[in-house]
Amino acid sequence: MNDLEKAKESIIEDFALFDEWLDKYEYIIGLGKNLEMFPVELKTDDRLIKGCQSRVWLDTKVEDGRLYFRADSDAIITKGIISLLISVYNGRTAKEIASDDFAWIETLGLKENLSPTRAGGLASMISTIRREAEANV
Repeated sequence: MNDLEKAKESIIEDFALFDEWLDKYEYIIGLGKNLEMFPVELKTDDRLIKGCQSRVWLDTKVEDGRLYFRADSDAIITKGIISLLISVYNGRTAKEIASDDFAWIETLGLKENLSPTRAGGLASMISTIRREAEANV
């Protein structure tokens, strides 16, 4: 199992520890609170993820063929969701990310347990991360 698969499996195992979705939301919120501080000067329109109800900024830096993400959101659950994605894909190669099917998200049951607007925002976050990777393959 490679490092990317291990990262996804770790998140799946963490989610499995909680029986109730309220507890899973608390976990997601905690992830958002642990996000690295996002510089105010990076909160620009070109970094906004389109399709999210709340504002989500994603900054991507490429170093030695690996993508490094920083993000922020003005909504605590959304901030946790983007943090979840970053925890899995940060520091991965563009090829690893671009070729990933993101199926682990389905395993979590996240889409089914989010409001339709948040689920749409999740899809936009995934699309943006995938696009960033594809642009750097």
